[in-house]
Amino acid sequence: MIASLASASVMVGLTVTVHFFGLLILLWVLRSHGHRFRAHESWVGQGAAIVFVVLGLMVTHTIEVWLYALAYLAMGALHDLEAALYFSTTSFTTIGYGDVVLDHRWRLVGAIEGANGLLLFGWSTAFLISVTGRMRALEHDWLERR
Repeated sequence: MIASLASASVMVGLTVTVHFFGLLILLWVLRSHGHRFRAHESWVGQGAAIVFVVLGLMVTHTIEVWLYALAYLAMGALHDLEAALYFSTTSFTTIGYGDVVLDHRWRLVGAIEGANGLLLFGWSTAFLISVTGRMRALEHDWLERR
């Protein structure tokens, strides 16, 4: 059980760090190249900015899922990449079909991955809502100045 908790703790720390830097990169791109989206002038620009953020969040979550899959392989909890990736995806997204299961020594890692994924998806949702709200505020300010 100690090995499971230690592995899960390392993975939570790693994925939270990846997520943090993924959001920082998205913010940096929006701030430094946001004028290209012209988010305050048209719905096309706003749409492009939102699509960019959503795709960036998907890339970030995909990296996190792959990290868990590689950890399952490294721990010997699962023995082929497809099964590890499938299990990681269903656990991270909290779908949890249950058709691929971990040995009792590692099942706590899968449960913690589900909790980790749930929190990271919530963080992503908050980020997306924040970006959308900021775009609306900029649009409102722009319209008032016209």
